[in-house]
Amino acid sequence: MKVAASSLRKGAVVDMEGKLYVVLTAENIHPGKGTPVTQLNMRRISDGVKVSERWRTTEQVERAFVDDRNFTFLYADAEGFHFMNPENYDQVVCTADVVGDAEPWLQDGMTVMLSTHDEVPIALELPRLLTLEITDTEPAVKNQTASSSYKPAILTNGARIMVPPYIAAGTRVVVLTEDFSYHERAKD
Repeated sequence: MKVAASSLRKGAVVDMEGKLYVVLTAENIHPGKGTPVTQLNMRRISDGVKVSERWRTTEQVERAFVDDRNFTFLYADAEGFHFMNPENYDQVVCTADVVGDAEPWLQDGMTVMLSTHDEVPIALELPRLLTLEITDTEPAVKNQTASSSYKPAILTNGARIMVPPYIAAGTRVVVLTEDFSYHERAKD
């Protein structure tokens, strides 16, 4: 199916010369003079090679048919990351290339959107928001306002994010998975 290059987003799968590529980043560039272009950074699914392509925003690109379904994360081992389809209980194994930077954010029993092409996992999408607990952070400093600065904090998964100064260790926070940033204090 042909689509405009400007409509491609992260996670889309493109068919170029018979090989499938998953889009890692997509950026529409509008220079002051000249034609707008779409810059795509992609990973070839067959061997993991990363490539960068640039198309005019109006050019047509062949988009591959991909099956997007919810899968439940089970566990990770030397073989890879194991997910289960909750509808028919089939299990699939994803490689570290497919999981990418989502690895530390995976939690047992978490529902993720897994994209497959011919039953082979090619892309993974985390839920938009995750709730985690802060294990360590610096103490609040007097006369520091919430809007002026942020301080580093370590989450239970070992990831480091920036939080407002009033957040203390033991507080549960909501993290936005688009850029892995602090969103709000959890309401539980």
